[in-house]
Amino acid sequence: QVQVVESGGGLVQPGGSLRLSCVTSRRVFMPYTMGWYRQAPGKQRELVAGIISGGHTKYGDFVAGRFTISRDVAKNTMYLEMNDLKPEDTAIYYCNVRETVRDAGSWGQGTQVTVSS
Repeated sequence: QVQVVESGGGLVQPGGSLRLSCVTSRRVFMPYTMGWYRQAPGKQRELVAGIISGGHTKYGDFVAGRFTISRDVAKNTMYLEMNDLKPEDTAIYYCNVRETVRDAGSWGQGTQVTVSS
């Protein structure tokens, strides 16, 4: 399976922005799904943003237009642009890639995002 590595997390104040990156171990032209999930302490992992088969995107209800998912296929990289960050966005953010419908999915180690004043 393809391997993924997340980066770009950090500490930001409410209203700030971050750009997360997910680098895959090889080029993936047309994955079945690719997306970002997050998990806060004591909470279940939830979908933040995803790219699904057909090139469609979907976002968690909490995003409300603040986040944008994108890819640079040539750089083997997926991005999550996060704007107007809120304290409730604090979590470990994970990248997930499924190359085909038969794949179980590959997870990265996560990158910590902390939003606090």
